[in-house]
Amino acid sequence: MDGRLRPGDHLRLERLAVEFGISVTPVREALKSLRSEGFVVLEPRRGFVVAPLSKRDVQDLFWVQAGIAAELAARATPRIGAAALRELAALHRALERATAARRPDLVEEYDHLFHREINLAADSPKLAWSLGTVARYAPRGLYGRLPGWPALAVRDHARILAALRTGDAQTAATEMRAHIVRAGALLTTHLEHQGMWPTADRPPLSPADSLAHDRPAAPGDPAV
Repeated sequence: MDGRLRPGDHLRLERLAVEFGISVTPVREALKSLRSEGFVVLEPRRGFVVAPLSKRDVQDLFWVQAGIAAELAARATPRIGAAALRELAALHRALERATAARRPDLVEEYDHLFHREINLAADSPKLAWSLGTVARYAPRGLYGRLPGWPALAVRDHARILAALRTGDAQTAATEMRAHIVRAGALLTTHLEHQGMWPTADRPPLSPADSLAHDRPAAPGDPAV
């Protein structure tokens, strides 16, 4: 989901095999796996093509991701210990340094570790697995290159960490939800600038609109 391939683009086995320096067989198996996950489709006489992905699809993915991440943050709040809080603080400082040094690779890594620490503290492996499944649509290495995202991550992580330190589960959930929604809005804007969708497609929701998006309450969701 980085805009390099457009919905409907033909994925040629031979070209991909040359690009990755492997034979056609593992490429074909990989595309079959991607097909089962909804990333590509198999069309008669065309072969594998990139599956359709609308703005609404992207917004829906981040809506789901935001809800799950918020619930994990809420569950983590009463369970998280002093050692985990120290680790989160260290990761946040490392994120600040990586942002100042303009190292998108490190920004991405420290962001991943920060969220992983919270998800582990939530002690909800099935919920964390569900979050990982949705998050796979945005490849690692993408967020660090989005204009404005590193600074946004620094600011949002500080707010999430403050809520965890004070034991405020509702605020932790609210801040986590807002963080994911803002990331989704940045990605949607990036894809639009990449020419991912025709101009007639529905405009992306703003972060404020996304947060106000009517949604069913999840069991135990402290943010609703």
